[in-house]
Amino acid sequence: MITRLFLQTHRKPILSDEDAAALEAACARTQEFAAKRIIVREQMPLTQCTLLLNGFIERFKDTAEGRRQILAIHVPGDFVDLHSYPLKRLEHSVAALTPVTIATFPHPEIRALTERSAALTELLWRSTLVDAAINREWIVSVGARSAAARLAHLFCEMFMRLERIGMTRELEFDFPVTQIDLADATGLTAVHANRMLRQLREQGLVEFRQGLVKILNWDALRDFAGFDPGYLFSIDRSVLAVRLPVTVQGRTQTGAGAGPCGTIGSFTATSRACAIGALRQVRAEHGRD
Repeated sequence: MITRLFLQTHRKPILSDEDAAALEAACARTQEFAAKRIIVREQMPLTQCTLLLNGFIERFKDTAEGRRQILAIHVPGDFVDLHSYPLKRLEHSVAALTPVTIATFPHPEIRALTERSAALTELLWRSTLVDAAINREWIVSVGARSAAARLAHLFCEMFMRLERIGMTRELEFDFPVTQIDLADATGLTAVHANRMLRQLREQGLVEFRQGLVKILNWDALRDFAGFDPGYLFSIDRSVLAVRLPVTVQGRTQTGAGAGPCGTIGSFTATSRACAIGALRQVRAEHGRD
């Protein structure tokens, strides 16, 4: 189960049955943490790495003034602190955003995996590189995107990452964080984040209520955010070619082609499901479950 979940976050990984079994066996134990509990404190000595199995985890730093900056949000299947293997400590803290279940991998087991298999070494290395790529994109958001675009980009990213592991429902997904969490992740105040969420909703792009994200217009949200999933590496850009529902003068079109997925008419559950089916078809054509 642990190996399958980890592999789901990577596009078409190739592991032998022996390597997959070795990765599974390297897990020492699983643990549960309540929401808001600290899992790793900044600069504490570390002897194991953490893989998230269920829930959402944040990496963060607190300033002397008491302001928190969320550096990353992790979803199931993510190694949260794989870089702690060579470093043996982190310069930031790790906490549960929601109730979570984690799997722990002792550092000697990580070393044994890398000595055992080039494929496992590449997979673990890839995990840290994708993590770094996501971090760079977050820096771009805080430094160069508008306040509303930061939130829009985060919602696009989370949709893609959660869709990859089967945690979305059509254009909706559970994201049980608070507006304060969203503000801390995007470098905004809670008041400013609230205004930007209202703006995104009024523009018909996305709605966030009580931990549920509803994407109202995927194409427009993606364009507004300037979102390109290439930095996720486990997602093909071709997914973006799928025309999800777009509202035009009170009517909705799902694409330029003919047929039930390319006609203009009332936005119904059928057209919505048709768009999602097209997205899944693209994923299947590229070898993803």
